[in-house]
Amino acid sequence: MQQDPSQTPASIPGGGSNAAALSQMGFDHLIHNFDAMGWIVFITLCAMSVSSIYFIVANFLRNSMIRSRMERVINTFWDTPSAQDAVRFLEEQPKGEPFSKIALDAAQAAAHHQRNEGSRLVEALNRSEFIDRSLRQAVARESLRLEGGMTVLATVGSSAPFVGLLGTVWGIYNALIKIAASGNASMEAVAGPVGEALIMTAFGLFVAIPAVLAYNFFVRSNRIIYARFDEFAHDLHDFFATGSRVESSASPVAARK
Repeated sequence: MQQDPSQTPASIPGGGSNAAALSQMGFDHLIHNFDAMGWIVFITLCAMSVSSIYFIVANFLRNSMIRSRMERVINTFWDTPSAQDAVRFLEEQPKGEPFSKIALDAAQAAAHHQRNEGSRLVEALNRSEFIDRSLRQAVARESLRLEGGMTVLATVGSSAPFVGLLGTVWGIYNALIKIAASGNASMEAVAGPVGEALIMTAFGLFVAIPAVLAYNFFVRSNRIIYARFDEFAHDLHDFFATGSRVESSASPVAARK
């Protein structure tokens, strides 16, 4: 059946109102109709998004730098025949390079213990215990630095969908109140406010999904670095406590890969 050309959408019963309702279901229209609660939810999600993006980029750059340098730092330390040259090489590394800082703490602990031969320090802790204590503190410190931003990513990933859902519930609640007050239950009155309210849930998911994926990625990346911390710290302890490195038959990290 061919439609009469004279029947435009505006002349079709309900056609003009439906088109008007659909034209108002947009993010721009939503922002211009925010109330106080809507602005609170929107600003909260924006802050969550900015903070998660910042820590995603910062952690990615930091972990990439650490993993690109760690083998060179470790191998250069063991391959340098002179202890002074090895320490000088470690001191030249960037501040954010953790393996050099762990090795420097062990070297400083061994030198400090040696300088205090015959003192109460030596009587209270032998060389092995003193170096082990220093290494534990260094590994804990550098591991804590790797955790920077992880709490934010976990919080954003777990709470952003619920914050967006709060905006949706509040928007639908206000829409129903307006519909009841006007007595108009047409598509124009219902679809616009309800559709706009659902955008907040989508926004919450848009903020949460990258944070969750990044959190899982960094947990895996950090776990590999932690294993290298422990392996390097054990080798350093043997070297500074006994004067020689105890070679392991297989690296736990290499086996894991």
